[in-house]
Amino acid sequence: EVQLVESGGGSVQAGGSLRLSCAASTYTYFTYCMAWFRQPPGKEREFVSSIGTDGTTSYADSVKGRFTISQTRDKNTIYLEMNSLKPDDTAMYYCAAKMGDCFPSWDQRAFGSWGQGTQVTVS
Repeated sequence: EVQLVESGGGSVQAGGSLRLSCAASTYTYFTYCMAWFRQPPGKEREFVSSIGTDGTTSYADSVKGRFTISQTRDKNTIYLEMNSLKPDDTAMYYCAAKMGDCFPSWDQRAFGSWGQGTQVTVS
């Protein structure tokens, strides 16, 4: 099981930016997918973005053009650069990982490893 640790959450005014980080323990399998999900207050957890070991990315429509996902060279850390933040982006953000390709990245049931979450509040 992969251990995931998120960081970088906080409070920001609308229009501001934050960068989230997710560090993973060493992977033993070659192909894997890492993703960000979020759970707004009182709502279900939803897909935000994903990135595969081949660099392929995917984004929810609600964050396209504002959020950017990236990974380090060793692919064990991913980032979520969040710009032009809106109050609707307020949520607990979770990092997740699964073996194999990302598709379908929005199916959170396929992700076996999850971080503890980091809170993002936009006012």
